[in-house]
Amino acid sequence: AAVAAEARFISSAKGKGLFATKNIRKGETVFVERPVVSSQFLWNALYNYRACDHCLRALETAEENAQRLLGNSSLVLPHPEQCSIRKDLHQQCPRCQVTYCSAECKQAALEQYHQVLCLGPSRDDPTHPLNKLQEAWRNMHYPPETSSIMLMARMVATVKQAKDKEWWIKAFSQFCNKTANEEEEIVHKLLGDKFKGQLELLRLLFTEALYDEHLSRWFTPEGFRSLFALVGTNGQGIGTSSLSQWVHACDALDLPMLQREELDAFIDQLYKDIEKESGEFLNCEGSGLYVLQSCCNHSCIPNAETSFPENNFLLHLTALEDIEAGEEICISYLDCCQRERSRHSRNKILRENYLFTCSCPKCLAQADDADVTSDEEEEGEGETDDAELEDEMTDV
Repeated sequence: AAVAAEARFISSAKGKGLFATKNIRKGETVFVERPVVSSQFLWNALYNYRACDHCLRALETAEENAQRLLGNSSLVLPHPEQCSIRKDLHQQCPRCQVTYCSAECKQAALEQYHQVLCLGPSRDDPTHPLNKLQEAWRNMHYPPETSSIMLMARMVATVKQAKDKEWWIKAFSQFCNKTANEEEEIVHKLLGDKFKGQLELLRLLFTEALYDEHLSRWFTPEGFRSLFALVGTNGQGIGTSSLSQWVHACDALDLPMLQREELDAFIDQLYKDIEKESGEFLNCEGSGLYVLQSCCNHSCIPNAETSFPENNFLLHLTALEDIEAGEEICISYLDCCQRERSRHSRNKILRENYLFTCSCPKCLAQADDADVTSDEEEEGEGETDDAELEDEMTDV
């Protein structure tokens, strides 16, 4: 599909923005984009959220997915034919046994980065440098996860495997870069109070596992911090779920009224029960770097939103309003609840996590509001800080 948008430089303060190249109607897909690189989160994988090692497509059937999230292996889902998972197509790497949803994904991973990262028979060896790196990362970065050291590892592996290394280095360098002070803030946010010591430990493990002289800058303290901040700033959360795919397919069924009511009631109850058992962790989750999406600036009244309707890493940007040719396309870095809060609260989140103060029309209109958060907001503020760090995880 043709892309109805292009990136343009706005100013040194704002950097790039994304602008419509033609009139776009509400509900229309502005573009579908595949990431330059992506990776599932490590705790997410450890807890048996089974996803394709390349495109993050959920690998469990909807029924298996629901059974695991409920902790109930005897649950039966109606309309099993609405499940889109094709286990007959799944393939494993013959050397390290990671699983892919298809021969195409297996091949794509092998061609881009997997030759360098394949653990072969060392998959379960805790002394292997890549396993040491992953273990160290998990010990620093508990759920809810917002990033992964393996995204950076795949960037390095991609350049290592590439014939045209400069092309890839250039591709990665076009993502939003920050000053040294800003980088420090982002890394600090991702690693917490002990960040300097932790960052150095990660850098040493990263170097042991992946060093390459073509990329020597990425392994220096400054270069590693830049790489880390690049992933922290530009990484877009990806969520996939075979259960939600099944629910969408069931919603689209043309059923007699009584059957429709029964099915809807069953699904509502299922989600309530799952929430009791598994909380908010419903999806296979990871993150990726998307060239166009990363150019989208934030607005508290966004005219577009991202989602992953194909149950894999393909990001769809969809218009929430009519957008005219030449108009800037903005998404929200805040979730729905955060967007409803006061301008002061919204900007506190944006400053802490994305290092900017918003000047969208909504914020400008509320510029004279008092700089205090309301009481109920103050109460709610403590508990959401960690969750706010992630780019809004799109409910697929």
